[in-house]
Parts: sequence; structure tokens; C-alpha cells
Amino acid sequence: MEYRIGILGASGAVGAEMMRILAERNFPISELRPLASARSAGKTLKFRGENVEIKESGPQAFAGLDIVLGAAENDVAEFFAPAIKEAGAVFVDNSSAFRLDEDVPLVVPEINPQDALKHRGIIANPNCTTTISLMAVYALEKISPIISMIASSYQAVSGAGAAGPKELEAQIAALARGEAPKAEVFQHQIAYNVIPQIGGETYKGYSSEEMKLQNEGRKILHNPDLKVSCTCVRVPVIRSHSVSILLKTREKIGVEEARKAISKAPGCKLADDLGAGIYPMPLDTSDQDLVFVGRIREDLTDERGLNLWCCGDQVRKGAATNAVQIAELLIK
Repeated sequence: MEYRIGILGASGAVGAEMMRILAERNFPISELRPLASARSAGKTLKFRGENVEIKESGPQAFAGLDIVLGAAENDVAEFFAPAIKEAGAVFVDNSSAFRLDEDVPLVVPEINPQDALKHRGIIANPNCTTTISLMAVYALEKISPIISMIASSYQAVSGAGAAGPKELEAQIAALARGEAPKAEVFQHQIAYNVIPQIGGETYKGYSSEEMKLQNEGRKILHNPDLKVSCTCVRVPVIRSHSVSILLKTREKIGVEEARKAISKAPGCKLADDLGAGIYPMPLDTSDQDLVFVGRIREDLTDERGLNLWCCGDQVRKGAATNAVQIAELLIK
């Protein structure tokens, strides 16, 4: 059986990645309908070797579709969600608009696939850092519930969209010419710098991005008591987010037990040999879907604590691939 698939926000970086991944994974499609604003309507995108025209998104644009993959901003997702449901399609949305709604499943297929089948027309895709982090720790959560996590993320500029890498490259070029770099996408210069803010302040000095790991993690893991203290940092890396995590579990998990569990976890790759210089890095984890996990070691302040370092491609597994995997759950 083949399905009619729409992509809302097809002209953006995540929308384009969704199209590539649908082709890579041989998703059974009878019609692909890229949708975007009037500014992009009429342009064409390549899909399976053919040109597919972008249609203008509007309330009637979803007629006949089975699944709509959302790659647009919150306001766009909120505006079109009723029309998508009215058309009888399931909306798999990558924005944060519906993630914490009680009646909307928030799904990472390797962790809580059963939740996807409880949808009422909308399924939410988690935040990219949340997905990468939870993929790394879920094998340990299954051994003993995680009580708390202290996390620091090192997030690539492409997490801000296609304009992020362009600004980094332009600033590096300007500095090489002896010129002052312009900061428009990011609040400060990102070239040769790190910026310890992603998102606006929402709770006791924590940014919106920092609170997502706790709030979304509780829902995905079905662990309402999970406590997370997170610091999110933008770094001058083109692609793939990295996260340092100190987690505390109810029962002690040894380092070798943790390595063995993570090595067998779906969607994860163990890269953990400090002596040989083997550990996850953005260059190794870009343009693929596995979350690499390494630097696994005991916490020196708490016997029930474990430190680890993980990296994953935030455009693919952190966004587009996860959404396509959710769509695959629906057609099974």
C-alpha cells in the first residue's frame, strides 16, 4: 500500500531533509506534496530523481493526504493543525507547539513507539537535544529509573536553521579580511566564540531550550519525577549536537554494565575508548542517524552517578528522521 504524504515547510532545511530521508528509507508514497508559503510556491524540489512542485499551504492544501510531516514554526503548525485534522490526515509535527499537550503523544520510536498509536490526529516530534540525550540514556533508564540529570549541550549553528552556518562562515571570512563580523542570526558573534543562551528565559533563569529536556523527557520516558538541570550552549560547529550528561539512577549501574547496555541499544553506537582517542564527535556523527555515546565513567561525587558524552545529527535523528520513523509506525 502506498500513501499520500505532505510536508508543511518543505522549503526549509528540515523539510528538505525529510524529503531525502523518505527517499532513503523507501517510504511507500503514491504522492508527495511539498507545501510552503506563497513566496516558495511554484518552485521545484528533487524527489527520487524527479522535480516536484511546491504548493502554497492553505486550509484546502491538505485534502486527500494521509500523513503531513510538519517542518514549520509554531504559529504555522498551530494555524494549520485544524485543517490537517479536518482533511483526515495525521499531523507529525516537528515544532514545539503541541509537545506538552496532554492529548498529543510525544514520540521517539526507539523509546515509546506505543504512544504514537494513541494519537488524536497530531503526534509531536521532540526537541532535537531532547531526542539525542534520551536516545543515549534510555538503555540505562530500562535498567534502573533515572532520578536526575545534569546536562550541558554544545549545539551546532545549523540548529538555528539554514542561516546559522551561513552566518558562521561569513563571520570567519570577515575576520580573515580584518573586518568586523555581523551578528544577525545569533545574539552575539559565533565565530571563535560560544554563546551560553539558546531560547528566551522562561523559568528561574533557565532558557526555554534548557527546560525542554526535563519537561519533554518526563513525558517520553513516562517518568514524571525526572529532574533535569540543563545549560544549552551554541558553539561554532556546523552540524551535530553534543551533550555532556551526568545522570543519577535509583540503583547503581556499573560502567561496564552501562557500556554493554548502550552498545545493544537501537539507534545508538558505543564509541568509548579514551586511551585510543575514540569518543563521539560532531564530525563523525553528521549526516547519519545513530547517536554515538562515549566517555562513560563513574561520577566521583555520587556512587549512583554516571557521566557520559553523546553526539547526534540534530537535523536528521533530532528532527527529520525521527518524524519519518513516526510515520513508519503509523503505516505498520
